Amino acid sequence: MNLGHNFTLFGARLTALGSGALWWAEHRLLCVSDLHLGKSERIARCGGTPLPPYESQDTLTRLEHDLERCNAQTVVALGDSFDDLGAAQALPEAARLWIAKLQAGRKWVWIEGNHDPGPVGLGGVHLGEIACDALTFRHIAQPGAQGEVSGHYHPKASVSLKGRTISRPAFIYDHARLILPAYGTYTGGLRTSSEPIRSLMSPQACAILTGPAPVVVPMPR
Repeated sequence: MNLGHNFTLFGARLTALGSGALWWAEHRLLCVSDLHLGKSERIARCGGTPLPPYESQDTLTRLEHDLERCNAQTVVALGDSFDDLGAAQALPEAARLWIAKLQAGRKWVWIEGNHDPGPVGLGGVHLGEIACDALTFRHIAQPGAQGEVSGHYHPKASVSLKGRTISRPAFIYDHARLILPAYGTYTGGLRTSSEPIRSLMSPQACAILTGPAPVVVPMPR
């Protein structure tokens, strides 16, 4: 079964799924970044323009599909899993039960992000970062890091295909690091030509555009 685009980082054979999730088959590990669950609740609470309150349902539906497709045994949620702590606390009971069902029988790691810097009262463990073999999973990339997997910047890239330009969330990677796209619904993106993404990545960096058929291109600068 072809899950997505395969590539190697520091000896780890990884797969970028079209959904925006990262699959590490050797460890049965699925990594997702920037779910931003509860964003519509947080915007309404702060007096912003209301959004349809279905983004958590959509995000969890896609996550459940990826977990079932890969038969993942470990999940690493790479920070900003909730739009803020208030959104986590206001999560409907149905969504809490849904997350508990997804966690059942799996190791689940919540990495702390800048939007959700503390425990959220759900199952799993909460860590600042976690290392596995040669890779370190954290929310925000650190200059000079090696073998790093991070999120935070919501990278997106554009490419011309068959005479038209498409723009999608994208994985970006080089010899030293990988930055994941935002997985959550209602998450925007930062173009790879923007700082600080451009300065973090080497000139040889590649972008993997998400979608039904992931597209790999030199990282647009």
